[in-house]
Amino acid sequence: MKAIGYYQPLPIENAESLQDIELPAPVPGARDLLVRVKAVSVNPVDTKVRKNTAPEAGQAKVLGWDAVGTVEAIGSDVQNFKVGDRVYYAGSIIRPGANSELHAVDERIAAIAPQSLDDAQAAALPLTTITAYELLFDRLQVPKGGGSGQTLLITGGAGGVGSILIQLARQLTQLRVVATASRPETREWCLSLGAHVVIDHSKPLAAELKAAGIGEVDMVASLTQTEQHYAQIIESLKPQGQLAVIDDMKVLDAMPLKTKCISLHWEMMFARSRFTTPDIAEQGKLLAEVAALVDAGRIRTTANASFGTINAANLQRAHALIESGKAQGKVVLAGF
Repeated sequence: MKAIGYYQPLPIENAESLQDIELPAPVPGARDLLVRVKAVSVNPVDTKVRKNTAPEAGQAKVLGWDAVGTVEAIGSDVQNFKVGDRVYYAGSIIRPGANSELHAVDERIAAIAPQSLDDAQAAALPLTTITAYELLFDRLQVPKGGGSGQTLLITGGAGGVGSILIQLARQLTQLRVVATASRPETREWCLSLGAHVVIDHSKPLAAELKAAGIGEVDMVASLTQTEQHYAQIIESLKPQGQLAVIDDMKVLDAMPLKTKCISLHWEMMFARSRFTTPDIAEQGKLLAEVAALVDAGRIRTTANASFGTINAANLQRAHALIESGKAQGKVVLAGF
C-alpha cells in the first residue's frame, strides 16, 4: 500500500524529511477496524514527532493522527461497526499513523463521520475535537449547560484546538468565551466561530482583558506558548481559578500558582488510547456526539486549507505551515 513516512528526524526543508513509500497492509486486531483512508489532517503533534522521534533502524515511521475513511474489514471482537461504514478518528500515538492507504484503529476511539461534511472537512475534526472536549468537560469539569457567569480565556483561539473549543464552549455551555489572536484575519476567524471577545496575545494579557472590561477570568485554556504567557495567565486568573494546558514546555514551575490556589490540569488526548484506560470508549462517544452537532448545523468544520492529495510533498508543505506558527484552523489532504 502507499504510505508516507520517514527514516530519520530531519528538518522539514530536507527532501527526505517525509517520503513516499510502499508498506504491507496492516492486519487488524480483535477490536480493530481496517480503514481505507480517504482524507487526513495535520496537527502540531505530527511535526513534533517527526522532529524528535527516530524510527527503529531501517524502519519507516508513519505519522498522521486524524483520518476519515471506509471500513474494509473488522476484527473478531468488533461490536459497533460493519464493513462499509464511513468513520472518523484520531488514532493512537503508539501505533502507526494514518498517512497510508489502509490503517488499523481501535473501534472504541472511532465514530461514524458527520454525514453533512465531505471527507476532507470531516478529517479536520477528530484530534482537536477530542482535545477540546476533554479539556473543557473532563479537565476543567464545566457542566454541560453550565458555566453561567464564568469566563473562559482561550489562548491561541485560531489554532486547531482553539477553533473547536470556542464552538464547543458556545454551543454546550453558558461560559463567556474570550479568545486570543494577533492578526486581523485570525481575530475575525475567532469571532466567526462564536468568541464573545477577542484580545491580542502579542500584548500583555491582563492589560488586554482590563481594556476589554473583563478583568480576571475563571479559567484559562492555554493552547500554545504557555511559557511565554505564564506570568500573564496567572495574573489574569481569579483566586481559585483553573488553568488547563496542552502544549510542551521545557519547564513548568507550578509554585507561582500557589498564592492564588490555582489548579493545574494537563490535557493529553492520547492518554486513553495509550494506556487503554477503562473509559477508552468515551472518545468514540464524544466523536459521535460532535458528529450529531455538526449534522444539526451547530458545529462547523475547522478545515481552512486544502493541500491536495496525500503525498510526501504536500505533507511537507503542511508541516512547514504548522511549524511557521501561522496556521489558521486545520490543514487537510484527501485522496492518494
